[in-house]
Amino acid sequence: MKLISLATLLLALTGFSDSVTSAQTNNPLSGEKRIILKGNKGEQLDIGSVTFVPGAKGIHYTLTIDHGHFTDYFLSMKEMKCLEGPELWCHLPYPYEQPRTVSAEDFSWLAHDLLFMYKKKGEFGANFWNGIYYEMSLDNGRIAGVAQAVDLNQLAAPPDDLTTLPFGEFERTDIEPQPRFLPFVEIR
Repeated sequence: MKLISLATLLLALTGFSDSVTSAQTNNPLSGEKRIILKGNKGEQLDIGSVTFVPGAKGIHYTLTIDHGHFTDYFLSMKEMKCLEGPELWCHLPYPYEQPRTVSAEDFSWLAHDLLFMYKKKGEFGANFWNGIYYEMSLDNGRIAGVAQAVDLNQLAAPPDDLTTLPFGEFERTDIEPQPRFLPFVEIR
């Protein structure tokens, strides 16, 4: 019977650990991923991260927005964090309790945490009917999404059932991405 040296054992374990880490990194629904908003002219803004943790009751996520790219605005008696470009793109996270889970087929709750409102810089106040919801899906090992229109006024009061999505498929409308500032999201 041969004895394996401690160095050989450590190398084997390190290689195994690297392959596990690599597999987790390649899994779009495990570990920390960057959130990139993308424009029509090649603009890319890294606005934060989302960390996915697979568990017994699904894949839970934690969202961290880096407000370093955002500018503070006071619109319609509410302080908002906005990205500046041809339009203001103001982040309005979902304000009520929710499960913060995703699956390979459903990113709806994550999309509710990445809600935005857009407006022209010169317009007065906030236009909550100009809401943006990113419809997301898996695409070549990453999560990709395109902007859809929603009326954020629907969030003025909490839903009767907090487990029901306020913006289901019938509350969202496809929009032409060309005139919008950041109509695409990529999570990688």
